[in-house]
Amino acid sequence: MSKKNKTTIKDIANVLNISAAAVSKALHNDSRISEKTKKAVKQVAKNLNYQPNHLASALRRGKSNLVGVIVPKTNSNFFSSVIESMETVLNKAGYNIIITQSNESFEKECKNIDTLLFTQVDGIIASMANETVDLSHYEKIKSKGIPLILFDRGENDLNVDYVGINDYHSSHLIVEHLIAKGCKRIAHIGGYRRTRIFNNRIRGYIDAIKKNNLPIDDNLIIESDLTLNDGRKKMAKMLNFENRPDAVYVAGDYAALGALQVLNENNIDVPNEIRLVGFGNEPFTSLISPTISSVNQHSNDIGRLTAETFLERVSNPEIKQTLNKIILDAELIVRDSSK
Repeated sequence: MSKKNKTTIKDIANVLNISAAAVSKALHNDSRISEKTKKAVKQVAKNLNYQPNHLASALRRGKSNLVGVIVPKTNSNFFSSVIESMETVLNKAGYNIIITQSNESFEKECKNIDTLLFTQVDGIIASMANETVDLSHYEKIKSKGIPLILFDRGENDLNVDYVGINDYHSSHLIVEHLIAKGCKRIAHIGGYRRTRIFNNRIRGYIDAIKKNNLPIDDNLIIESDLTLNDGRKKMAKMLNFENRPDAVYVAGDYAALGALQVLNENNIDVPNEIRLVGFGNEPFTSLISPTISSVNQHSNDIGRLTAETFLERVSNPEIKQTLNKIILDAELIVRDSSK
């Protein structure tokens, strides 16, 4: 069966025996078109199931009122909260968002950017994938003069607006908290150093350990994907150490959950034998037993500020604005796993 052709403005014009230009103006409520003609055009458009070509309109107007958003994953409470807050601000300003996820894949991230550019978005807001090292696909956005705002994960080398938390200071907060509880052998299951935020968390951890005159043990610094399964694997590995850690700071709550599962399965008393702190304040951290201490990343504020930064950037496109670097202080929420 052949595919039915999509109704066009010309089809509506042929039915009413008027010009395509008149139909277009009527559909856009142009004051030069009579109310009678507007009503007739809209009725025929409805009868023929006419759907406007937004991409073509964007090409003609040079503005789509669409903002592309790229996140590593949408099943994270942090990213879903950021998106919700971001969308609220942008919708009020007349923009809609297109959400894509990279699944931490560099290749998928590149494809997402190409798709958003083809869709003629007015700007792109992104949090980078773990695999991303080559920044040429982001440079492509900049070269086209399209506003690029990074949040949570971003690279200073791109020289674009950025909104996030103070990851370095967050690690200090966690290590100081664990040391205050008497811990002397603190492990860190982190992300990959090639990603700025995880590198900052590792640096903050190392500097806090040194500041408190504790020895640095490279075996206790483990890079990972920060998935639940990865958290399980890394925790199981550390339990086989001759000298086990007495605390574990995990740079992501899902990996912290995996670590807790392994500790529970091995009948290790948390927090009396090993204390545990995660990162991200996912909802489950306050629901499981024991509840998991974690860092609140202020997702709602990050979403709002990122959207406002985009709107500020597009409000005066001719003016070279000073770059916005908004860094929020994180909050450590202490729960049963580290009390």
